[in-house]
Amino acid sequence: MLGHLDLVTPSGLRAALAAAGLRLRPSRGQHFLVNRHVLDRILSAAGIEPGEAVLEVGAGVGTLTVALARAGARVTAVEVDGRFVPVLRAVCAAYPSVRIVHADAMTLTPEMLPEAPDKVVANLPYAIASPLLINLLEAGVGRRFVVMVQNEVAGRIVAPPGGKSYGLLSVAVQARADASIVARVPRSAFFPPPEVNSAIVRLDVREEPAVPRPLMPVLMAVARAAFGQRRKMLRSALQSVRGRPLPAAAVEDLCRTAGVDPRCRGESLSVAEFSLLARALADRE
Repeated sequence: MLGHLDLVTPSGLRAALAAAGLRLRPSRGQHFLVNRHVLDRILSAAGIEPGEAVLEVGAGVGTLTVALARAGARVTAVEVDGRFVPVLRAVCAAYPSVRIVHADAMTLTPEMLPEAPDKVVANLPYAIASPLLINLLEAGVGRRFVVMVQNEVAGRIVAPPGGKSYGLLSVAVQARADASIVARVPRSAFFPPPEVNSAIVRLDVREEPAVPRPLMPVLMAVARAAFGQRRKMLRSALQSVRGRPLPAAAVEDLCRTAGVDPRCRGESLSVAEFSLLARALADRE
């Protein structure tokens, strides 16, 4: 029965939940997509090619899972709530290309996946969207991401230097990928409606990140120090990086080597400038 329901409509979703005897837990971010136009925008941005391996996180009742399978993807659907696993199996029974993994996405490692994904396509659980996105990028999972996130988070992902939205998440993502907002999504596109609006974000992972991969932890440490004290100039904010004290004179020298004004604040630096600081710090160490 579940496999024949139209889950992208409120009535179909309610019927599936009723048939399975399930109640949603909005406090755990369980807001399910019930808008076909938005679903089509996700699929269009993902550009699924037949046979591609796709990772979906937070599969829920399988609305997006089924759509990805119908588009020809081999889907690994990750769901942390064990109550939904039997529903997913029933909904996806007609699609042998779907593999279901009952796991916490925050502890997910590439070794836990049946195959390396080409793409990540997901309505990310909002409570963990930012750290999960960074985890997946750091793990080198997927060459394209098309994800639904809270509108505010989307703004931070694509933010340019110089504004309040620009911060650690901006640098972490933009150092690895080209980011763009595909569409804004109203609360009414979900059941039950969340308290915030959402956005679909596309990330195209670059073959070469802003710095060589071994230097990425250094870049992130520099950015973390700079944004940890946003009101301070770099010559003060960078006096402790990765728990190691740096004298003011050393910070000044570091900035000169990188060609960065030590009187700047972190929010004014581009990803390229953070990269130069990371290289200079690595050379110093």
